[in-house]
Amino acid sequence: MPLVSLLVFLVVLGVAVWAITTYIPMDPGIKNIVRIVAVIVAIVYVLYAFGVIGSLSHVKVPSIK
Repeated sequence: MPLVSLLVFLVVLGVAVWAITTYIPMDPGIKNIVRIVAVIVAIVYVLYAFGVIGSLSHVKVPSIK
């Protein structure tokens, strides 16, 4: 994965989180949750981009019936 696409993803994620937390009125607790989720998504994406996390195709997600 090219470094430029990783950088673009992180910038877009940062701008999206900034826009959501700035322009959408919400409780400060929910803003913190949005920021924490964004950081977790960014960390997982960076780990996947650098190959620390392998392919996730073998992970089985249970279905809810």
